[in-house]
Amino acid sequence: MITLYGIPNCNTVKKALDWLKAHQIDYTFHDFKKKCISLDKLETWAKQVGWEALINKRGTTWKQLPVEIQQGIQNKEAAFELILQKTSVTKRPVLESNQGILLGFDDEAYATFFAKK
Repeated sequence: MITLYGIPNCNTVKKALDWLKAHQIDYTFHDFKKKCISLDKLETWAKQVGWEALINKRGTTWKQLPVEIQQGIQNKEAAFELILQKTSVTKRPVLESNQGILLGFDDEAYATFFAKK
């Protein structure tokens, strides 16, 4: 089962959704804004890619945070607390399958990921 996590108005998420549709890959969409994300899910992802990779430091949400909050994200616990409060700070999309996860969208990375099936 494929699940794509993100927010529907994100351009990168839209690219991933379009790619999945174009390649006729069935998926479930999990909207961070409507369904949030669980701490258990964050733990699972962090084991695969590291907690640092889960935060999008190039996005608007991160850039709008006060510097003291940005500087306070020094460990997994602080990162997860921020993500749970502001889901838009999560690197997106997160594509999850029984093979693992992919963060962000890259056409070649998706093609390689699905070629492994």
